[in-house]
Amino acid sequence: MNPKLPYILLAGAAVIIFILSCMLLSRGRRLPSCESQPSVVEKTGSMSQSLVFADLTPEEMSQVVRYLQAKLGVPLVEASRAKPSDNCIASVDLQVPAKAEVLRFLDGGGARPAREALAVLYFGNQADPNVTEYVVGPLPTPVYHRDVTVQKYGGKVPYHRRPMLGSEYKQLGVFLETVAFAAAPTFLKEVFEYDRTNVAFQTTVPHGFQSGDRVTWFVLFQNVSGFFVHPVGLEVLVDHSSLDISQWAVSRVFYNGQYYKDMVQLESAYVQGRISVEKVRKAPWDGDFSSMKPRAPAAALFPVQYEPQGPRYSVRNNHVLFQAWSFAFGMSVSTGLRLFDIRHKGERVAYEISVQEALSVYGSNCPAGMSTRYMDGSFGLGRYTSPLVRGVDCPYLATYVDTHSLSESLRPRKGKASLCIFEQNLGSPLRRHYSNLQSLYYGGLVNSALVVRSIATVGNYDYVWDFIFYQNGAMEGKVQATGYPSSSFLHGDGLRYGNRLWEHTLGTIHTHFVNYKVDLDVGGVKNSLVAHDMAFEMTRAPWSPEQQIERPRLTKKVLDTEDQAAFRLQSKMPRYIYFAANSKNKWGHQRGYRIQITSFAGDHIPEASSMERAISWARYQLAVTQRKEEEPTSTSIYNQNDPWSPTVTFADFINNETITNEDLVAWITAGFLHIPHSEDIPNTVTVGNSVGFLLRPYNYYDLDPSIYSHDGVFFTSQQDFTACETNPLACLPKTASCLPNFPPFTYDGFRNMSRL
Repeated sequence: MNPKLPYILLAGAAVIIFILSCMLLSRGRRLPSCESQPSVVEKTGSMSQSLVFADLTPEEMSQVVRYLQAKLGVPLVEASRAKPSDNCIASVDLQVPAKAEVLRFLDGGGARPAREALAVLYFGNQADPNVTEYVVGPLPTPVYHRDVTVQKYGGKVPYHRRPMLGSEYKQLGVFLETVAFAAAPTFLKEVFEYDRTNVAFQTTVPHGFQSGDRVTWFVLFQNVSGFFVHPVGLEVLVDHSSLDISQWAVSRVFYNGQYYKDMVQLESAYVQGRISVEKVRKAPWDGDFSSMKPRAPAAALFPVQYEPQGPRYSVRNNHVLFQAWSFAFGMSVSTGLRLFDIRHKGERVAYEISVQEALSVYGSNCPAGMSTRYMDGSFGLGRYTSPLVRGVDCPYLATYVDTHSLSESLRPRKGKASLCIFEQNLGSPLRRHYSNLQSLYYGGLVNSALVVRSIATVGNYDYVWDFIFYQNGAMEGKVQATGYPSSSFLHGDGLRYGNRLWEHTLGTIHTHFVNYKVDLDVGGVKNSLVAHDMAFEMTRAPWSPEQQIERPRLTKKVLDTEDQAAFRLQSKMPRYIYFAANSKNKWGHQRGYRIQITSFAGDHIPEASSMERAISWARYQLAVTQRKEEEPTSTSIYNQNDPWSPTVTFADFINNETITNEDLVAWITAGFLHIPHSEDIPNTVTVGNSVGFLLRPYNYYDLDPSIYSHDGVFFTSQQDFTACETNPLACLPKTASCLPNFPPFTYDGFRNMSRL
């Protein structure tokens, strides 16, 4: 044995121990916590001015309720307990002041507009039942109210047009259990093992075929997680048009492809053995195939975004400031997320951008599915805004905002974390160039944008609403659809109307249409609409006249009237269409903002349909009209339950008025056709189901404003690109080597509608 070997082994062991010690010590050193930089400084005026658009506070809502209770002189029942024959407050929301008043306040040093509320009341307990809308003010201490129903709609709103209250749904549920189902005990027990707890209902709209109808199909499902895809084959049509609940009745019954007069006839046919029974396998409580519980164990954590020096945006009350952008936000009970006074580099580019409606039209060979046309604004895109889950619905470290609403109650409710705001690194360059010709350099800018998001869960569908602000002055409105597909019981020729998703589940074909209001003010209130496009022209090559060249050229057209600016859904529209200002940029071009729509819409319902005028906004991918205070929305919450005599008809907005040098509004419709398929189980993903629009500066600036972004990277072959002064990315090991402060995970979603 070599006598030096023990010493060599000892020395080697010492080296290994030293290395391991260094590794352990380095692991033991905790990275410093990320420290926020000083907050973005806002002018106090901009913050306080944005409050003109702020949602009502809980105290303001309560004051409105107390005022109405004291001044109307009629009993008001809590809406959650109201019968159709009662009076109640359906909702209280902000009454947005007239634009002219607001602009005088924001831009002209005028008085702050009176702060007012819009209250919707159902008057069922009177000789002439109707829906009335009151403007109540001034807040916070109201002293007046005025009926604006006739002014807004040209007449009273008939009572049958009222959106259904939660209490009416509950009363219908009781009717089904105690009256309808009591007439078919044998059928229900033997076919469905019915025990009063194991079925769930989904309803259809509109309620019938003509004005005044209030008859609703109820579809029965197994009462399990994801019940929307567990139909059992039974559908019941209930006439609940009477204000006297005792007069409600079953009008028709459908089971496994056959129609029956009522539940009595269904029971009789079953007992006599004259029914083809299709028993559905009982699903476990978690829904089995419809369960969203992960089928895989937890593994390595997904990437998490953080801000090493804190947020680079500020949120104060309802005002947001991000780099060159500023805007106010709010949440309407019926239409959801909306923005006001959107400015870039201090100049207003839009006065209002808001969601108007989300429409779905279904097909099926079952009665409920074939007659369903959901207008989700009538249910309430704001009312049903979901609580957001950190790390999934929005980045974990996003700013989460609570909202407040008063709907179907005498007291306001808090929606915890119902809106989020965050800056997102989109993982790609906003612009870049690598030069290996002539000079050698690299220049680029990370595409980091600010996102404002809310998610509305209306029945089976979840709509992810985003407004996104980019560093180049572009802004995007986008909606992504997810949730469960609606389904019918598979029978007969069902595959003409969709795909089979499970043993008895037909995923029914349907369209999605979303409408936005975009009130652009480009370089001022007065704008014109201009279309640019291309056409090929044939010419002879000047240097070789015997040769022909086909070259694209620019085409230009000013669209003078509303009729010219109404582009049908599937028609060809100019590729560049923009709101033009009465000013020019450095290069002599009219400053403008271009509208670019992303849509894969299915077909619009035929205009011969008796209910088409209620959704006539969906005829157009884009329609530009004169802005009018009496045309604030493209639809109405009352259109859903009486589409045959619509309260608001968008098609009437388009009457060939001039749109040259006027205050204009763009009404944008985007959508997609959804044919549910097996990958929609357990539920639909957002990938590929995203539509919306972009607003992009078009000669608005003299050059791309993002060149002034602090995030730009540029270095040449002659520079030391490892030096922080040259390349900020070289400093990341120093500036971004910190641990973000993750707050504990909390979720109030299962109690976020609790009263304040």
